[in-house]
Amino acid sequence: MALYKPVVVQTCPRLGERITQDTVYWEGYKAPIQIKEFGAVNKIDFSPVPPRNYAVTASSRVSGFSEVFTFLSFSWYHMCKLNVFFLYQIHIYGRYSHEPIKTFSRFKDAAYCGTYRDDGNLLVAGSDEGIIRLFDISGKAPLRQFDGHTKPVHVAGFLSDKYRIFSGGDDYSSKLWDIPSGTEIVSYREHTDYVRCGCASKVNADVFVTGSYDHTVKLFDARTKSSIITIEHGQPVESVLLFPSGGLLVSAGGRYVKVWDVLKGGQLLVSLKNHHKTVTCLCLNSSGQRLLSGSLDRHVKIYSTTSYKVVHSFSYAAPILSLALSPEDETIVVGMTNGVLNIKHRKPEEGKEKSQKKRQPAYRTYMRGKTYMPKQEDFSVSKPVRRALRKYDKLLKSFDSSKALDAVLEPSIRLHTPEVTVAVMQELHRRGTLRSALAGRDEKQINLLLTFVARRVIEPRFTSILVTVADMITDIYQPVLGQSAIVDRQFLRLQEAIGKEIDYQGELLEVLGMMDTLFASFAEKKVTCLEENRSNSPTEIIETDE
Repeated sequence: MALYKPVVVQTCPRLGERITQDTVYWEGYKAPIQIKEFGAVNKIDFSPVPPRNYAVTASSRVSGFSEVFTFLSFSWYHMCKLNVFFLYQIHIYGRYSHEPIKTFSRFKDAAYCGTYRDDGNLLVAGSDEGIIRLFDISGKAPLRQFDGHTKPVHVAGFLSDKYRIFSGGDDYSSKLWDIPSGTEIVSYREHTDYVRCGCASKVNADVFVTGSYDHTVKLFDARTKSSIITIEHGQPVESVLLFPSGGLLVSAGGRYVKVWDVLKGGQLLVSLKNHHKTVTCLCLNSSGQRLLSGSLDRHVKIYSTTSYKVVHSFSYAAPILSLALSPEDETIVVGMTNGVLNIKHRKPEEGKEKSQKKRQPAYRTYMRGKTYMPKQEDFSVSKPVRRALRKYDKLLKSFDSSKALDAVLEPSIRLHTPEVTVAVMQELHRRGTLRSALAGRDEKQINLLLTFVARRVIEPRFTSILVTVADMITDIYQPVLGQSAIVDRQFLRLQEAIGKEIDYQGELLEVLGMMDTLFASFAEKKVTCLEENRSNSPTEIIETDE
């Protein structure tokens, strides 16, 4: 007796996301940890030295007063009778801790741009008071206080020599400060709007960059009295970033991320428009081969710095204001407008190695004898493999066609794997028992069949067999039309679906006809032009000496 062959389900390949090395790398983070603060997070900065603590600046306004929280977190409240006193604090958080490990409390108003020095020993921050404060990580009181700006200071950072500070404020000015003496070195007033972002060169200790809402990016040299390069971004500049080599500059503003060649005087290399809303922050990974951008469209895009194509992206729950990546890419922190910090830590690889080591002995035991090569005098005995049949295969094996069709019309199969239902219908049609399986059904079963056919008949992979099924159902149950409103409604739905599909096919044929006409006319014009060129080309006369 011949063995029963299970129903062959024809599956069509599905186009999924292309899995690349970048996908594997950037998806290798644990589930995010979220910390709720009381204001929009506008700055995140990692310490350049271990243990990689990070500072996050957040601020909000309630009833006309400022609340500032910084990871660096700024907290307030002190009430005494009728007088209200505000205490602003800077909290420094550990890399894996969710509690502050250090607190600074010398701010009278909102603070901005908390930034570490390259050695991780000092921290600088601007404020709404127009004052820049310098803190020692190991102390509590500020080491220096720099007065000179007349409006809030949103930009503050260190030059690479570690002894000077640059700043930018809403008074349109950019200043340079000397840390040992606490005095102002030079002041530039070239911007015509708020200065809201800046960065320093790691190669040249005298060079720093500022970006402004006047749509310009200016590159300054401390040895000169004016800017050396001015770049027109075209939108209010929200963030600027210098590559470690100092040769490339990235600016972000509006929906655009633009890359400029500083060595060629600020020549535009590429303009990226992959975000749907304003780009607010930029960041490089540890190797400098990937550029990250965060936007108000709630996405972080990751670009390759060689092709400047998007290689990966993250999606978040709220608009993004700030972004930072730890020096080894082990932690990515994102700050959002709703005051939520999203922290992701990379999954450790040690666990994978240990689990592989544990499985090795069991694997060797299981594979014992598999590689044995039989000798000439050996006699091989093969054991037949019994495959477990599915429910519909068992019913088909026993020639119970109606119950086999019922089995594949169950919701778990009909909704999630419709190709199995269609495959069984096709097998029944091949056997010649499809009509008998469709006949003799009640109102509920007819409704179920018509719903499935009306929904799937427009799919090209199912159309051929489901059109046959629809014809058989119509022939079998035509005498009972008008007896059930539910069945009549399903027949109308089926008619509507097929009518729409026929209309679509007609429109497609019209488009194909128009395209054929266009291609034919283009081909005729091309032939005509070639003939005219040949007729109008001058005749070459070659003279020979006799």
